[in-house]
Amino acid sequence: MTTVRPTPSQIIYYDDPEAIHHIPAVNADAAIYYGGSAANLSTRSRTFSNAAHLSRRQAAESGRRRMSHDEKPASGGRKFLIDVEDTIRLILEQEDTDGDFQISITDSGPKVLTLGTATSNGYKSFDVRGTYMLSNLLQELALARDHGRKRIVLDEARLTENPVDRLSRMIRFSFWHALTRRIDGDGLEIICADPKNRTRNIAPLIYVPYGCPEMAEYYRKVAREKPHLGLRVEVLPKKCDDPQFVKSLNDKPGILALAMRDAVDENGIKTLKGIPFIVPGARFNELYNWDSYFISLGLLVDGMLEMAQGMVEHFCFEIKHYNKVLNGSRSYYLCRTQPPFLTDMALQIYNQSEQTPERKLWLKRAIQAAIKDYHTIWMAEPRMDPVTGLSRYRPAGSGIPPETEATHFTHIIEPFAQKHGISILEFSEKYNSGEIKEPELDEYFLHDRAVRESGHDTTYRFEKRCANLATIDLNSLLYKYEVDIGSAILEVFDDALELDEEFPLTPFPPSPESYAVPTSKWPKSTAGLQSSEEWFRRADLRKERIDQYLWNEGKRLYFDYDTVQQKQSLYETVTSFWALWAGCASEDQAWQLVQYALPKFEVLGGLVSGTEESRGKISLDRPNRQWDYPYAWPPHQIMAWVGLERYGYLDVAQRLAYRFLYMMTTAFVDFNGVVPEKFDAVKLSHLVDAEYGNQGIDFKMVPREGFGWMNAAYQVGLHYLTTHMRRAVAACTSPEVFFKRRDPGVTDEQRAKMAAVAEPVALTIDHVDLEVINSSALPPQ
Repeated sequence: MTTVRPTPSQIIYYDDPEAIHHIPAVNADAAIYYGGSAANLSTRSRTFSNAAHLSRRQAAESGRRRMSHDEKPASGGRKFLIDVEDTIRLILEQEDTDGDFQISITDSGPKVLTLGTATSNGYKSFDVRGTYMLSNLLQELALARDHGRKRIVLDEARLTENPVDRLSRMIRFSFWHALTRRIDGDGLEIICADPKNRTRNIAPLIYVPYGCPEMAEYYRKVAREKPHLGLRVEVLPKKCDDPQFVKSLNDKPGILALAMRDAVDENGIKTLKGIPFIVPGARFNELYNWDSYFISLGLLVDGMLEMAQGMVEHFCFEIKHYNKVLNGSRSYYLCRTQPPFLTDMALQIYNQSEQTPERKLWLKRAIQAAIKDYHTIWMAEPRMDPVTGLSRYRPAGSGIPPETEATHFTHIIEPFAQKHGISILEFSEKYNSGEIKEPELDEYFLHDRAVRESGHDTTYRFEKRCANLATIDLNSLLYKYEVDIGSAILEVFDDALELDEEFPLTPFPPSPESYAVPTSKWPKSTAGLQSSEEWFRRADLRKERIDQYLWNEGKRLYFDYDTVQQKQSLYETVTSFWALWAGCASEDQAWQLVQYALPKFEVLGGLVSGTEESRGKISLDRPNRQWDYPYAWPPHQIMAWVGLERYGYLDVAQRLAYRFLYMMTTAFVDFNGVVPEKFDAVKLSHLVDAEYGNQGIDFKMVPREGFGWMNAAYQVGLHYLTTHMRRAVAACTSPEVFFKRRDPGVTDEQRAKMAAVAEPVALTIDHVDLEVINSSALPPQ
């Protein structure tokens, strides 16, 4: 006779074989852990109310350390029985003392919460202690609530998870998904939202390029079938990037249509479907140019080849229909591009793909698009300077850039408004309409638009001169363009590439005389085959000009060249290391950069954008700029890592990667899983308020997106770390300790803070066998 154990009917115990069969992996993605078949493992009984009561009573006690009466963890790890809503309310009331729905080191709560254990049915309890475990608990509860869970059995291992594994897992399985967008009937509602839109026209508006009637009809059909969207559809003229026309759209900004694929709907009818892509996040809710390159590197590390491929297809579409890879896919960006990365992006995807005829055709489209981009944008005036043969960020446009905050240019416009005796608002309207002419202001906004095109908006390196500068970063990228195109033609297309689209080819070698010839007399792209020899000659010439105009032998550093003043601009910029990424530096130049220039930029948290000396003094009248010292950004880190490895300085690249990932990991541990847009790398802080603030930090309870290129930097950076380095980062071991060197500029207070962070994190994960790291969390070798 079988004896039936008297158990509450609502509870399934873990010694139940059927229940054990359905238990998900401890560190499974939230959708599996909370949304899978184990979702019904625990439902309500009286023990939950008892456990909740016990938690409140013990939390109100002194918070003393529990010792011998603690329950010993079971062989499978300790598990907690939790009422989701009740515990969320309790943890926020007790621990979130600043009311931001996050648990961070700045909160002054007791940093301890008592939870009932599952094996005791909630009667025995255990203390969850410290910022990291409590913030992880809050995140897990929020995720459980997302999946409709009211009560859960939670593995303690999800609270003590190695922070490197946890962050990498969240990026791969959660953040990329949350940042994914599509421009079609299913995705328009999300993608049309524009936090930068300050006009009264907030109804969704999509602009379709000239010559795409099928796409225009598709969106009109969406507007008819989904009237609740209030979608408006407009077709752009053929010359869609005329500055005056683009300015006329500023009062009715909209999303720009991107590439689509043929599809069949649920009724078997042929339709179109938007190709998915990743946005940077926060206020940047559209496809961006250079953000996408760095994001694609993270996607490739995470095995998301098709997503990265789709982003290249969007860039090819933009070049074909909007004449350039746009700064961003909004109407107010139609005149402006950003740093060119298309060739490297396409070749990396091609080289990681199966070499099929279809893939070869895909690469051909990408290389053709890059060739058009090169000739019609970067080698065409006004971006091209025929005297030096080097290129500049110098976009067309007129009026005040509309995507900035309302008060961003107040200090610039105010003197002109006072001169005319009118308000700033009235002056802005009359200046934008052309009623008021101010050449000095025109010059200012010429450089301001160039700064935005550079991606480095803003920095004192570029202020009031950017459009005149042949920069080391841009010309390094174009050297790489030339080498990439030549290499692809030689190695993939049998040294003969036929171009399908007609456009003028810029003169070579460039000179004032050759550029004085009317564009109509330049050779056409369809007149003959492209060969590798011409592209390698272009690359060789650009390297000569970079050495002539941008390299400074005395200072052992590359500088921008002012094409108007005809001299170097001696602002020390970390983009000098882009020459290593591109391969246009000699071995001796690389050695000098590493030996003499690198110490100028290397700080505790990685590489700063520029030196403090070049930035100059900061005051109320001269506020800090976000692309200056002491700020650190993912693009600068990644470009330096790759460039240093290319020239054989892998140990230096690893050290820099360790610094940056240490800074990211400590912020993740200390501040509720935050992954911000940028850091103060000197103070190791994301709590910065330079210009636009810091994107990626505004979330409740659980981070949903991180930030695009910061996510990528983490995944790429892990690829540089040895197993030993990865363990040390997970334990928040300071670079000073790990590399056994005292970093200049680190105060005793900062050292004390780093020690305070490292100790509890090490204690939290000390029971994790760091010798055995989950192989699924490691990037491919």
